[in-house]
Amino acid sequence: MLDLGDDMLFRTLLPRKVLVTCAFASSQFTVEDAADYQLFLESLDGLNYSGPRLVELVLNCVASKRFHKPVQPKSWFFEPRSADFTPKEGNIVQLTNQFNQGRFIVLDVGENASLCLSAELEPFILSPGKELVFGQAIKVMHDRMECVNSGSQKIALVG
Repeated sequence: MLDLGDDMLFRTLLPRKVLVTCAFASSQFTVEDAADYQLFLESLDGLNYSGPRLVELVLNCVASKRFHKPVQPKSWFFEPRSADFTPKEGNIVQLTNQFNQGRFIVLDVGENASLCLSAELEPFILSPGKELVFGQAIKVMHDRMECVNSGSQKIALVG
């Protein structure tokens, strides 16, 4: 759980089995968490979700990045895309298989694979009887990803 202050606690959607041990103790929302929150919020802003749904997704991104156990990629669920693509944190990527395609946000970038979180409101079917739900994480090889946005920030002209 993340302690957000003012008597507010956030509990992630992640199952216990994928969380590191420190996730079960109360944790303060850190400066790094705030920076990640802002990055993910700006990246996901274009998805046109309601305010509460967007905040829920962004907080799940922060919690997953901080508390998700290291896992092996499960790329066999997805079709190959681009061999040359290397994502950045906050990128929105599309993953595709024979059942559907969906948008995911990149949380943590590794050398050849990255931890991603499902940004789809509807379940993403991985195989018959197996699906990812909104806010659930999966590690995927980069060659399965197709960039939807570059996570670029909005700018405002001042003066």
